[in-house]
Amino acid sequence: MRKVVLCVLLGALFFIPAFFSGCAAAAPEVTLRFAGQFPEGHTATTLMRQVAEEVLAKTGGRVEIRVFPDNELGDYTLVYEELIRGSIDMAAITVPSQFDPRLEIAYINCIVRTFDGARRLFAPDGWLFHKMDELHTRLGVKLLGFQMEGFIGIGSTKPVNEPLNPEVKKGILLRIPNMEVFKLGAEAMGYRTITIPWDEVRGSLQNGFAEGVNGMTPTAAYTMLKGVLKYWYDLRYSMENLNYMISLKTWENLKEEDRAVIAEACSKITALSIYLAEKDQEKHLGLLREAGVEVHTYSREELAPVFSKVSATWERLADKLSAELIEEFIREYAEK
Repeated sequence: MRKVVLCVLLGALFFIPAFFSGCAAAAPEVTLRFAGQFPEGHTATTLMRQVAEEVLAKTGGRVEIRVFPDNELGDYTLVYEELIRGSIDMAAITVPSQFDPRLEIAYINCIVRTFDGARRLFAPDGWLFHKMDELHTRLGVKLLGFQMEGFIGIGSTKPVNEPLNPEVKKGILLRIPNMEVFKLGAEAMGYRTITIPWDEVRGSLQNGFAEGVNGMTPTAAYTMLKGVLKYWYDLRYSMENLNYMISLKTWENLKEEDRAVIAEACSKITALSIYLAEKDQEKHLGLLREAGVEVHTYSREELAPVFSKVSATWERLADKLSAELIEEFIREYAEK
C-alpha cells in the first residue's frame, strides 16, 4: 500500500508542471533563491527543481523559486549563514553546527539502521522534526522538511584494514565533516580523521592529502568522486539527510497562501526522498562497481559490532550538544 501511495505522489509531483503550465504565464510577484549542494543529475537537485515547479504552478506564477545547485551560492556553512541574514531565501543542504552545536542531533551515527526506521525517525510529526525546527527557529531559520540521501559509507583510495572490526586501526586518513558526531563515530571505528571542506574533498583525495571520505552516500560518491575512489565500504552507520529550510525573514514577508503552498511542496519531500533513496542506494552501488570501484556490502549481523561501538559514543556528545538534549535523544531512540 505504501508503494502505491508513493507512486501516486511521485507521479503527481512530476506531472504538476505540465498540468498547470497555463497558470504560470504571469510575471512572478516574488522570486526566491534556493541553494543546493549537489550537481545537476543528482536526485537532490531534481527534487529541488520539482518543488520550484510545483510552487510556481500552484501559486499561479506569483512565486518563482530559482534553483542554484552545486554550491553555486557557497558551501553549506556559508549558505546557512546567509539564510540567517535573509540574503538567501531557501536551501536544501547539510546543516552546519557552528551556530548551534545541537543541530548535529540529526546526524548522530547509528540513530537509524533501515529505511523503514528512517520513515519513522524523519516523520513530519516526529520528535526529531520538532526539535530541529525549534533549534533552527532560534537562529532565524524555519525547517520545512527533511530529504533523505541514503546511508553513508566509507570511500577510499586505498584498502581499509578490517572495516568490520572497530578495534583495529584502519590505516587511512579519513576526511570527516566538521561535526563532533562524525569525529567520534569515525574514531570509534578506528579511523584517523581530518576535517576538509566539502568542495575540496575531490582534490584532497587526488593529491593524497586524505585517503578516504566519510559523510557521503553511494549516490554522492558516484556523482562527485567517480574516477577517484578505488574502494567503497557500505557500512550504513549513518543516514545523510538534507534540511529543506527557509529564512524566517523571507517567510514572514510571504502571503499566507504562498507559505501554505511552499510548506506543502516541501513536506512531500521526506516520504518521496526515502522511496527514491532506497532505489538509489542499490543503483549507485552497482554503478560504482561498473566504474571500477571495489564495493563491499554487509549484512546487519556483520555490521552489529560497528553499530554497537559507534552508538556507545552518544553519551560523550553531552558536553557539546548539552546533557539535556542527549538524555532526551537517548530516551527517544536508544534500542531497547
